[in-house]
Amino acid sequence: MLILQAATAANLPTETVAKEMNLWEMYQYGGPIMHVLVIMFALAIYIFIERLVTLKQASKEDNTFMNRIKDYIYDGKIDAAKKLCHDTNSPTSRMVEKGISRLGRPMGDVLVAIENVGNLEIAKLEKGLVIMASISGGAPMLGFLGTVTGMVLVFFNMAQSSGGSIQLGDLSVGMYQAMVTTVGGLIVGILAYFAYNYLVSRIDSVVRILEARTMEFLDLLNEPA
Repeated sequence: MLILQAATAANLPTETVAKEMNLWEMYQYGGPIMHVLVIMFALAIYIFIERLVTLKQASKEDNTFMNRIKDYIYDGKIDAAKKLCHDTNSPTSRMVEKGISRLGRPMGDVLVAIENVGNLEIAKLEKGLVIMASISGGAPMLGFLGTVTGMVLVFFNMAQSSGGSIQLGDLSVGMYQAMVTTVGGLIVGILAYFAYNYLVSRIDSVVRILEARTMEFLDLLNEPA
């Protein structure tokens, strides 16, 4: 009886512990392209946070700013109005300061001067967005490149096999690279795409504020004293 039990226990299949895939292993299987994707992802995060802070500061408004400018201009205190604009240090204040410096000239010249400063301010707000857009479009393409190179590695291993016998383990490295780089490229590209569109929407809101303050300043100059 003991011999039968021992033989039965020996024939029982041994339990195998399933190995779970983690992010670090996926990164390693992805190959060199994953290094580039990680750098692109870090750059996208930096640009997003930096632009978000800049846009938050640019969208802040002092509700009393235009009223104080109006009082200074009506009282003839042009230097005080310029000093207020300089101390406020915002896109709106810099546009208004340029308009104040053109007082006494035709209204068209004042408007052109304000618009030129506004264009420069918008260009400052859009700094880095080209890189963000490039990441959103380039990351998936790099991922697909990794897929192609991974499949090339698979077929290379198949061609190098002797005797026509192919083991699945011999092909796993190339297959992992093909799949992992696609996933990584899509993740980076999708996140960068949404971040880019969000920043564009924030810039549009700041532009609308600048346009409103420009019209308010021009109306101020056209009002009778």
